[in-house]
Amino acid sequence: MTKEAVQKVVENYIEGTYTADTEMLKKVFHPSAIMTGYMGPDLMIATPTPFIEDVGSQPAMKDSGAPYKAEITHLVVTGNIAEATVYETGFFGDGTLEDHFHLIKDTEGQWKIVSKCFTTL
Repeated sequence: MTKEAVQKVVENYIEGTYTADTEMLKKVFHPSAIMTGYMGPDLMIATPTPFIEDVGSQPAMKDSGAPYKAEITHLVVTGNIAEATVYETGFFGDGTLEDHFHLIKDTEGQWKIVSKCFTTL
């Protein structure tokens, strides 16, 4: 059940990104989460808020005709921590990204993303 619970959080991240569901995206991240990575040559270090706002300000990828696909390529759970890798193609058109997530089971027993490290490929 634990691995399935972690997988569901990552799948909700993917679905929220695809459908521009900002409420779903807010629920998968821990309040103290951080996002770091590269969009092309630009280094970004922030909370998930700018990402969520950006996704919410654009037409949902499901409505844009973009061939967005995302696949969980790695998932490991160790006790109350987990890591997952997601490979995304068609991100707002032609973007290809690899995301590395760290998750933690919070004090209420819910899995949340605490960090996302990403890079465009």
